[in-house]
Amino acid sequence: MARGAYALARVAVYVRTAGTALWWTGAVAAGAGLAFPGLTGRRIGVLGGAALFLVAAATAFLARRRRCTGMIGAASAAGKWVVLHDRAVTVRAWLRTRRWWLVAAFAAAVGSSWAVPAAGGMLLAGAGAGLWAKAVWLGRWERRHEKLLWVRPEWAAGRSPARKGVRGWMTTGPLAGDAAPGGARRRPAAVARERRPRARVTAAAR
Repeated sequence: MARGAYALARVAVYVRTAGTALWWTGAVAAGAGLAFPGLTGRRIGVLGGAALFLVAAATAFLARRRRCTGMIGAASAAGKWVVLHDRAVTVRAWLRTRRWWLVAAFAAAVGSSWAVPAAGGMLLAGAGAGLWAKAVWLGRWERRHEKLLWVRPEWAAGRSPARKGVRGWMTTGPLAGDAAPGGARRRPAAVARERRPRARVTAAAR
């Protein structure tokens, strides 16, 4: 690594990964929960779960929204030489730090189905949907301004790019890295044309 270089990970990839993980964990837990009649019955469980889904989605989308907006406004251009983490590297880092939390959340959601079928799983899925919507919101900003938002991974600690310990976000040009605006995979044709070599110190403004 060149002297003075530092690593960056995509903000939207962190958010999108959390949303996807919670969505699938909740969806599977809700499906498993339907196997139990529960104390309230399946119909009430599903209706209650739908309400929890909407509340969780709105809460996850709005949580730290003001902080995110402030960090976007204060974001500075990344240095000339940085190591841009691949999308897969960021995804693995998030899953590694949260895997046991996801297992515990899944077990709790399925266990709650003994009382209210499927509601716990739908709560988790709603939180995932809200985070996915937040990643889409970030992606729209990135497309509109033709910039990508990044954070130093040691500040995010593999968890949330908007956590209290994060000092700020940085920006690069729209073609940096291997993830599209919003944190999704780039289309195959775009990857072949724009992909940078892995673990290579590269100019962020390129």
